[in-house]
Amino acid sequence: MKNLAITGGTPLREASNLNWPRADTADIEAVTEALRSPTWCRIKGHYAHTFEQEFATFQGAAYAVAVSSGTSALELGLLALGINPGDEVIMSPYTFMASATSVLVTRGVPVFVDIDPETYNIDPERIEEAITDRTFALMPVHFGGRSCDMDAITEIARRHNLKVIEDASHAHGATWKEIGLGTIGDVGAFSLGSGKNLTAGEGGILLTNKEEIYWRAAELHDLWTGGLVQRSGEWGGGSFYSGSGWNFPQAAPNYRLAEILAALLSSRLKNLEPETQKRSDNGSYLNRLLAETAGVDPLTDDPRVTRNSYHIFIFKYREEAWGGLERELFVRALSAEGIPAFTGYSRGCHRDPLFTDVKGRKIWPYNRLLTDRVIDYATMVCPWVDKVCENESIWLSGSFMLDGSREDMERVVHAIEKIRLHRDELNEVLSRG
Repeated sequence: MKNLAITGGTPLREASNLNWPRADTADIEAVTEALRSPTWCRIKGHYAHTFEQEFATFQGAAYAVAVSSGTSALELGLLALGINPGDEVIMSPYTFMASATSVLVTRGVPVFVDIDPETYNIDPERIEEAITDRTFALMPVHFGGRSCDMDAITEIARRHNLKVIEDASHAHGATWKEIGLGTIGDVGAFSLGSGKNLTAGEGGILLTNKEEIYWRAAELHDLWTGGLVQRSGEWGGGSFYSGSGWNFPQAAPNYRLAEILAALLSSRLKNLEPETQKRSDNGSYLNRLLAETAGVDPLTDDPRVTRNSYHIFIFKYREEAWGGLERELFVRALSAEGIPAFTGYSRGCHRDPLFTDVKGRKIWPYNRLLTDRVIDYATMVCPWVDKVCENESIWLSGSFMLDGSREDMERVVHAIEKIRLHRDELNEVLSRG
């Protein structure tokens, strides 16, 4: 009789109901109302303005600018902070490529440093080693929804007079010492794209507590079209005016968020607090269970991380404890048991051809056009990122897995134990190809 689902046995959990995002009646009504409104563009509209206020309040910021994507939010944040060609921005390469390309598109230079192997977030000690007279900003990425060490990062930034742009694309509702992520640095950028804990399929939002940065971001995100000399003082004003007084004092992008998406986001935001708390509670519970499970390890919990939003739940696979069972086969077996799992990134950004393919001339930055400091990305050594990508990380979708019951969390552990018990059966599958 076959035991493992991957070899014909019965899965421990039905995965057929796993889907994200999920629209409810309120979401449909909100979009319908927006469709019936006289404008679908935020110029002269009100949905985007309302959502900005609501999300800023939710996360604990003074100001917000809603934009078309998380990538746009990062780019806008860098522009609003005043990045200049050739300025260097320090970040971890264990992130989606948009973190790095946002720097490239704004004509800056990404500088990659290694992660802390216990948290998978940027290692503050490595930051210090990478600072030069060209360094402009630090970009901590709160990966999976777990806060970086913001005490250390903000202290480094203060001592070296650097900007801090938080990539909070995974961190809706997450907190550091009870402070909302994306509100601790100079700016915070969130993705509202497909799969995120708060999503409209596409979208992003930039947060700041600094009025001048807000006004600059508002001006820049909308082609600088609004007769900004008026600056009426109305929260959310600025470039949202329109008419014959348009003025274009400098080139600027168009990152506007559509009114229909903003209406959907306002509706979905009403559920974000209970959803986030449930994921946080379930993630903490699953971490405790995994700490007592052979062959795997949870990431280390820092007590200053007062809420992890768990966009991605991550744990470590210790291949040496599995009798040679490859991580990829373990992931396939776990998914077959109704626990959708992934190995995560196959490489860090620093290993992407965009940075390493000198022969194909893909390498960025524009080196001699931007700066006389030519960076050889092949020499940027991040051994922990390499190890994590090659054979260690296991990802579970927070949206899929952590919105269930305590019993669902226990099934994750039961599935791991089941695979471990029958790993010889799995090795037979491997030997047969």
